[in-house]
Amino acid sequence: MPSPPRIAKLDGTLVNQIAAGEIIERPASLLKELVENSMDAGAAGIRIDAERGGVQSVAVADDGCGIHPHDLPLALARHATSKLRAAGDLAAVSTLGFRGEALPSIGAVARLSLRSRAVGEDAGWEVKCEGGEVSAPRPLAMAAGTVVTVRDLFFNTPARRKFVKSAATEFRHLENTVRRLALADFGVTFTLRHNGRDVARFPAAGGEFSLARAAAVLGEAFAADALSVERRAGGMQLRGWVSRPTAARSQPDQQYFYVNRRWVRDRQINHAIRQAYQDVVYHGRHPSLVLYLDLEPAAVDVNVHPAKHEVRFRDPRAVHDFVRHAIAAAIAGERPAAPPSSHSKPSLAPSPSPLSGHRYPPPRHQHSLAAAVRDSLSAYRDLHGGVDGVDAGATICTGGLEAPLGFAVAQLHGVYILAQAGDSLVVVDMHAAHERITYEKLKREYQQTEVRRQPLLTPAHIALSAAEMELAFAHEDMLRRMGFAIARGGELSLLLREVPQLLAGGDAVQLLRDVLADIAAHGASARVEEEANRVLSTMACHGSVRANRKLERDEMNALLRAMEETERAGQCNHGRPTYRRIPLAEMDRWFLRGR
Repeated sequence: MPSPPRIAKLDGTLVNQIAAGEIIERPASLLKELVENSMDAGAAGIRIDAERGGVQSVAVADDGCGIHPHDLPLALARHATSKLRAAGDLAAVSTLGFRGEALPSIGAVARLSLRSRAVGEDAGWEVKCEGGEVSAPRPLAMAAGTVVTVRDLFFNTPARRKFVKSAATEFRHLENTVRRLALADFGVTFTLRHNGRDVARFPAAGGEFSLARAAAVLGEAFAADALSVERRAGGMQLRGWVSRPTAARSQPDQQYFYVNRRWVRDRQINHAIRQAYQDVVYHGRHPSLVLYLDLEPAAVDVNVHPAKHEVRFRDPRAVHDFVRHAIAAAIAGERPAAPPSSHSKPSLAPSPSPLSGHRYPPPRHQHSLAAAVRDSLSAYRDLHGGVDGVDAGATICTGGLEAPLGFAVAQLHGVYILAQAGDSLVVVDMHAAHERITYEKLKREYQQTEVRRQPLLTPAHIALSAAEMELAFAHEDMLRRMGFAIARGGELSLLLREVPQLLAGGDAVQLLRDVLADIAAHGASARVEEEANRVLSTMACHGSVRANRKLERDEMNALLRAMEETERAGQCNHGRPTYRRIPLAEMDRWFLRGR
């Protein structure tokens, strides 16, 4: 038998190279660490210069407080930092950096130059680090602030350098990192240069919290479709913007979520975002968002991963529900808005319609809700004790001539409603619109009544692990509120006696397993609600007015008024848009009018 290998203490340079493997993945990784140090130093302006995607060199210059001359060698020493003093400080980190690992790790796998002049000092000083070897400080003339230059990344670790991609690819990662950092602090001006050419500049926003910075980073299209989010509760604050569901993208490449100024990737947060958009975004599409969650530093652990992209919340369920409800409220609060009236032509007058042969309704005209809108709910009257259809005598007021969706002038091909609103033409997909109206009513009725349970003729035996059994009975009250009644069937099995009535026709056993998996992962589950919504969505789809159904003008106007009062009316249950607005000025361009 061979003798056991002896244990030896690793060389300091090797230790730093191992640490660099956790922190420095590519040029964008080291850029993040350097810029975060600049932001922690109170910089008002940060300039980044890169060569060949950052593989050849990356330089970060700032006008922050600088580093004291005696501290320069310590800045390149492992676990040396100005941001922590005692173990208790780690429980309430308020800075972006705090580990004291970035600079020595970078210096172990690259050629690093650190120049800094502290505020109040007469001159600057420079130290260099190459492959872990630190030079003696030397004085030099420079403005107050710090300049860090990194050259030849991974020059002494060829195995790591093989994984570096092309200069174009690395620069895309570099640019994305700058965009994330630019959204972290609106008070800092960021300038990015590549191969001696200015690529991007994000000036400091006028206010502390401004959509202008988000528009500068993500484009004016994001700002045009942004819904504001503002919510406070339980010591948490969420601010920012989310995109309208109809502006969703094919990739989740415009999702920026910050916790106490730190951009993070978090499973709980991503799950909350998906749930908030679950029935308003077309399948396979992703919303854009820029959101900032602020909470007490002690309520979040940022010391989870060396790269600090992940965090751990003290109460993840509370954070999850808070974020979900805040986003959902912003989406639900969106209503069709009245278009601006800026065209010189008359917008909406009580004159004969050239398309319908009818007159526009006079102000405050009362419309009885038409049979096509009224009768579609009748098939669901028994749901949870009775989903009431609309009373036959109910009326909907037009609200005068400034109704956001205007007034119907015609029905096109039995599918679309054409309406005139202000200086625009509104085209409505009548089935999609009615589907959303019906769906929201069914959801509202379902949520306002206690979930009815249906006993199973033969209780289902479900084999579970010991952990799942413990979880099920620890959350038995929660399961009962969802509509499940369970009992112990053995040491590692339970009996499912009752299930939600609305879902009795589905696979209740698998549904319960999925609910338990959600509770284990997130502390809660919206699985039953999602399944119920799926059933209600199908019911709404089948009960809505169909194509080629001829509607009277009063019926069409009733549908428009109902849309204006319905949450999420801009898209159907499947995420498709329900209406489009075409400005008159755009139609004038079609026909070259005014030229």
